[in-house]
Amino acid sequence: MSEPTGGLGQRARLAALAVVLLFVAAGTGGYVWRVRQDQVAVRAAATGAPTRADLPAVRSGPHLVFRNTALGPDYGRVAMVPLAAPAGPRAVTGASCERVHATRDAALCLAADRGLVTTYRAQVLDADWAPRRDLPLVGTPSRARLSRDGSLAATTTFVQGDSYANPGQFSTRTVVSRVDGEVVGDLEEFTLVVAGKRVTAIDRNLWGVTFADDDRFYATAASGGRTWLVEGSLAARRVTALRADAECPSLSPDGTRVAFKKHGDLPPGRWRLAVHDLTTGAETLLAETRSVDDQVEWLDDRTVVYGLPRTDATSASSDIWAVPADGGGQPRLLVADAWSPAVVR
Repeated sequence: MSEPTGGLGQRARLAALAVVLLFVAAGTGGYVWRVRQDQVAVRAAATGAPTRADLPAVRSGPHLVFRNTALGPDYGRVAMVPLAAPAGPRAVTGASCERVHATRDAALCLAADRGLVTTYRAQVLDADWAPRRDLPLVGTPSRARLSRDGSLAATTTFVQGDSYANPGQFSTRTVVSRVDGEVVGDLEEFTLVVAGKRVTAIDRNLWGVTFADDDRFYATAASGGRTWLVEGSLAARRVTALRADAECPSLSPDGTRVAFKKHGDLPPGRWRLAVHDLTTGAETLLAETRSVDDQVEWLDDRTVVYGLPRTDATSASSDIWAVPADGGGQPRLLVADAWSPAVVR
């Protein structure tokens, strides 16, 4: 059958539409590429933070590892400063990470490969900050943690497509692996027990691991709009709720307390930092009253540190702050233009 003669026929219209879409896609891709190139140029042209060249010397003593967020050629790279002089010049590594956690001998890096389609990868880095091996990673990086001896790694990512999630919403995926690449377990597959009862709801999510040893850990569990601080066992593949309204836990160096963020009666998307005593169950609200959406790190047994985005509309940077863990004192700026802190002693 011949095409109609009055105007474009169906095939011609489809062909024209394909051409239009091709030009739109090409134009959009070009625009995205140009924007990203402009961002790279802006970062490279910026002055950046003061640096130092003695990376091995900084690393040989107690130090703070973090993601450098000062605009400049080192933006996004992992940097470190001595704990004795956190506000001083930083030593910059060759690794670029969205999230980083580190021990004396290794680091866990959640990195982004940015292009027309951004992809992510999880890598274990060696003592010289060179990639040692890749770990499984599905989704957008959110949290990264190594055990204190550096043998275990936990990654949390945001993923889409779970059947219980509403369109446009994300769920989490948290995987614990050995640093040699062996997967220990996906926490979503572990048994979740709350108030003595097994929770089997399909909307269970677990995230924000902090290790106690090579088996025991703490994390966040969520279901039905509620969250819990849970204690877990890798061997038993089981997590048990200790208390409600707790997210992104971090175990203190002495193993007696867990720092976390709680929602309480705050507006959606806002949290308050607190500390839970594992022996007494007592809760201590910290003096930081700004909303902290981060998994804190312990500077020592008396102080926690955390990242906060700048509230200045003219700045896209972030800073690392410190606050006493006993509820007293006031927050203080520890490292400017920094994110994702890890304390290494």
